[in-house]
Amino acid sequence: MTDLAKQINRRRTFAIISHPDAGKTTLTEKLLLYGGAIQSAGSVKGKASDHHATSDWMALEKQRGISITSSVMQFEYEDFCINILDTPGHQDFSEDTYRTLMAADSAVMVIDAAKGIEPQTRKLFRVCAMRHIPIFTFINKLDRESRDPFDLLDELEHEFNIGTYPMNWPIGCGQDFRGVYDREKREVLAFDQFHQGRNRISGIHCDITDTEKLDELIGERRRTELVEQVELVDVAGYEFDLERVRRGELSPVFFGSALTNFGVEPFLEAFLRMTTSPLPRRAGEETVDPFDPHFSAFVFKIQANMNKAHRDRIAFMRICSGEFERGVEYFHTQGGKAFRLSQPQQMMAQEREVIDRAYAGDIIGVFDPGIFSIGDTVCDVSLKGLRFDKIPTFAPEHFAMVEQTDSMKRKQFQKGMEQIAQEGAIQIFFEPGRGMERVIVGVVGVLQFEVLEYRLKDEYGVTFYRTNLPHQIIRRVRTDKDFDPTKLTLGSDTRLVQDYHGNYLLIFPGNWAIDWALDKNPGLELCEFDEM
Repeated sequence: MTDLAKQINRRRTFAIISHPDAGKTTLTEKLLLYGGAIQSAGSVKGKASDHHATSDWMALEKQRGISITSSVMQFEYEDFCINILDTPGHQDFSEDTYRTLMAADSAVMVIDAAKGIEPQTRKLFRVCAMRHIPIFTFINKLDRESRDPFDLLDELEHEFNIGTYPMNWPIGCGQDFRGVYDREKREVLAFDQFHQGRNRISGIHCDITDTEKLDELIGERRRTELVEQVELVDVAGYEFDLERVRRGELSPVFFGSALTNFGVEPFLEAFLRMTTSPLPRRAGEETVDPFDPHFSAFVFKIQANMNKAHRDRIAFMRICSGEFERGVEYFHTQGGKAFRLSQPQQMMAQEREVIDRAYAGDIIGVFDPGIFSIGDTVCDVSLKGLRFDKIPTFAPEHFAMVEQTDSMKRKQFQKGMEQIAQEGAIQIFFEPGRGMERVIVGVVGVLQFEVLEYRLKDEYGVTFYRTNLPHQIIRRVRTDKDFDPTKLTLGSDTRLVQDYHGNYLLIFPGNWAIDWALDKNPGLELCEFDEM
């Protein structure tokens, strides 16, 4: 096996997804602890401490105690090189999460054992199912009172139409939590609520039929309950099938407690055994093999001002094939030009390290002077025509009129709005004939309005007035060279706008307004937001 193949084979790139407060960021940090990437875990919501979650880098995230932007972290564990994509857990950030999942080869779904599946978890799972990527489930917070594990498995199977295979089985919960029984190794992993460090918890080998030893470990009552439950899982549950796991049809399930660091390392080790090295990617009619020596990558995220001192803009790329080398000239398909990627970096949240090489499966950040867009392809010059499949964009569902408050800061307002809009989490529209002093902002979730306000003030020194609009639906207008927007007959509740590319769009308060516009304008053709 060549050195390139070895490097790609040991890559594991996955996203961690969950509903808010399920413990996703806590689990992420415990994985980083085992990899030696950090020395102590941050307190996600601790107001009295200066420590914050490693994956939360935006100041607003630290204040609110939630993940707002996707973070990228790389670390080594045993013989593996692991790339974690920590996605926003808040329900308002589905678009950033979607793009991040496009860059992952598998997903870890974190579920609160007391709450089960929640609305955001459903949305995220659908994205994973759409791509048929493997899904691993970590049922968290067993150290608290929890739902019946059979109910949780049944909910997973029925909600997601997927099989489940418990890799371990919980012994009690809350104050009665005594650990888990590892079905593969046939051993008990005893729970110690004071175990917070990186030291491995040693399992105690104990066959499920060893009544005397089990009674000594967990007591007769818990032993009787455990034996009955494990026998039921063995008889009535799904059989383990690694191929079904890798097709996204069977989800291995792990029970544990990320906060107390219980069950995290066994989960990590089992996950690394079962998940795959980088997967092939579609580029039109082509399938790009990750082991192809020619470099190729696509942009899935753009982030401005990660370091305010440098006023920078970073384009995050998922490498799909071959090896990236610093200083080599690569081709930007959408721009039609060859150039050298400036200051290639790998990330640990906001911390960066300039690198010389990276491989298929890795995520790199490169300085973007404003030439990249979400979904762009960058590749070896010999692959000039390569273009990875487009990353879909969600249509905004909430709209607001935004007007700058200080005319002396017009340039800062314009620059800030443009840069944040290019990141993809918000959309900016203009009313024909008006300047940048007043724009219409469209977002998928309303919390993005707050993020926009915070970032414009914090990063650009700009404030604005915001007027929420009643509109909920946006459509693109199919136009030809004879299209004259001034001849449209529109209701007072419908707005005609343009995007940065000059495309015309209409925003409506409801479906009835769409019908009215089509009726009053024979020949008017509308299409979905992402169709053109």
